[in-house]
Amino acid sequence: MKKVLVTGAKGMLGSDLCQILRQRDYEVVITDIGEMDVRNRAQVRATMQKVEPDWVIHLAAMTDVDACERDPDESFRSNTIATQNVALACQEMDVLMTYVSTISVFDGTSAVPYTEFDTPNPQSWYSRSKYQGERIVEKLLNRYYIVRAGWMFGGGPEDKKFVAKIMELAMQRDKLTVVDDKFGSPTYTHDIGTGIVNIADTGLYGTYHMVNTGGYCSRFEFSKKILELAGITTCEIEPVNSARFPLAAPRPRMEAALNYNLELRDMNWMRPWQAALEDYIQTVLLGNRVSMNGHQTVR
Repeated sequence: MKKVLVTGAKGMLGSDLCQILRQRDYEVVITDIGEMDVRNRAQVRATMQKVEPDWVIHLAAMTDVDACERDPDESFRSNTIATQNVALACQEMDVLMTYVSTISVFDGTSAVPYTEFDTPNPQSWYSRSKYQGERIVEKLLNRYYIVRAGWMFGGGPEDKKFVAKIMELAMQRDKLTVVDDKFGSPTYTHDIGTGIVNIADTGLYGTYHMVNTGGYCSRFEFSKKILELAGITTCEIEPVNSARFPLAAPRPRMEAALNYNLELRDMNWMRPWQAALEDYIQTVLLGNRVSMNGHQTVR
């Protein structure tokens, strides 16, 4: 049985990924900031030597894009230096490393989805810090996978991320406004988690985009699909320009991606995002529904 150390294991992706790993008979050692602060090299090294993993999946990160913009130092400390600490420990012990990054390492000026062979040009402090993490992994290790995710959705019935928020707001209001000028590739945590595990033993090391297929969409289109699949008909979604919602960090206009490296190797097992979203809403969110004032709400 292979032993896997997962950093940031209590996050949205980590929860699904650890479940998948256990189903595949991996021995899973989970860490979060309470068990191992990845910003502390000594802690990372000591934990790695104690656990002696065969594989490290590095998920721990500062993912609040606007918080990163307000505090670039902490962004680089949490996303770049921390990744270096993990990579150095993997180098010292000759351990396979998977690092989860982001499609937002690109500048968003493309008219078409990005592939792994396009040149990154990150625009926010968050995406810069994640991209520098990628470069460190590439430089230090021979055995690594860098996996870039798109617009992540998932989590359990207590999910407070985009999908559940849209559903909750739609049940409280008769109209919502959602931006329609930013485009991306939805990525279900269960599916990318499965992909991360599927690719681990191939030996085909390198950088991979891992997003759901089915074409890209705007936040507006994604939100409409959420309400359609949830059966919520009492709320209208109105498109609006992103200039209406000024944010600290710039968002790329185009955050869509193709799983080109997977496609070239006939390994693109990612399903359409529409099917993944339906699966998530029906089995995870609405599978825990209760009735409140005539509406369905998530418990």
